[in-house]
Amino acid sequence: MSEIGKRVRMERIMDRESGNTVIIPLDHGISVGPIKGLVDLPEMVNKVARGGANAVLQQKGMVRHGHRGYGRDVGLIVHMSASTSLGPDPNNKVQVCQVEECLRMGADAVSVHINIGSETESDQLRILGCVSERCDIWGMPLVAMMYPRGKGIPNPNDVEVVAHAARAGAELGADVIKTNYTGDPDTFRRVVEGCPVPVVIAGGPKTETDMEFLQMIEGAMQGGARGVAIGRNVFQHQDPVKMTMAIAAIVNKGKTAEEAIKILK
Repeated sequence: MSEIGKRVRMERIMDRESGNTVIIPLDHGISVGPIKGLVDLPEMVNKVARGGANAVLQQKGMVRHGHRGYGRDVGLIVHMSASTSLGPDPNNKVQVCQVEECLRMGADAVSVHINIGSETESDQLRILGCVSERCDIWGMPLVAMMYPRGKGIPNPNDVEVVAHAARAGAELGADVIKTNYTGDPDTFRRVVEGCPVPVVIAGGPKTETDMEFLQMIEGAMQGGARGVAIGRNVFQHQDPVKMTMAIAAIVNKGKTAEEAIKILK
C-alpha cells in the first residue's frame, strides 16, 4: 500500500500532462533570513501558484502560515534539512524534522539536502538513508538535493562530480534528485543517463539576464532533465508570476527560451 501512496503523492508534485515539475523552493529564510521575496511568504506562494508552479518547498514552521497562499492549489514539499549562514559550517546540514511530522502537515513530499564532499558528508548520507527508509514505510516521495560542495571540489558543475552526486542520491533511495546544471545539454545528459530517477536542476545564484536564465532551463530539458527546483531567480524577480509562467512554458509545454521570454515582455 505504501507504493500506492507514494505514486499518488508524486502525482501532486508533477505536471499531469508533461510528467515534469516546476518546484519553487522558499526555504531560504532559515539559511539567510527574511530576504527580499520571502518577507510575506503566503503572498509569494500565491504568486508562484498563479504562475503555474507544480510545488513549493518550505520548512515545517512556515507551513502553518499559509503554504498554499490564497488562490490556486499547489503541491507541498517539506524540507527536512537545515543550517544557517551564521554557523561555523553552513555546509553541515542536519535533520530538523521527521517524515511522520510531514505527513501530519499534509505534505505531498519531503526533501533532504546533502553536500557531497563536505566535511560532514558521512553524517548527511546517513540521514538520507534513514529518511529514505521512513519514506518507503509511509509512501512519501523523497526529493534529495545532491550538491557537490567541499574543499576538494573546485568546480561544483563538473559533469563527473555532478553525476556522482546524483547517482549517490538514487543509490540511497531518493525518488527525485535536485542537483547542479553542468552547463550544456550533452554533459547533463550524462548525469541523467547515470541516474535511474528523475533529475531536476537547481537555479544557483541569481543570473545576469532573464534570457540567460531561461536558456539554462531549456538546455537542461534538452539534456533530459525532468524539471527545475529554482528559488531565488523566481522569488527575487521583479515579476515572480510571469517568471514562473515562463519557466513552466519551457518545462511543461516544451517551449523554447525565445518563446518563453515573450511572457516576461
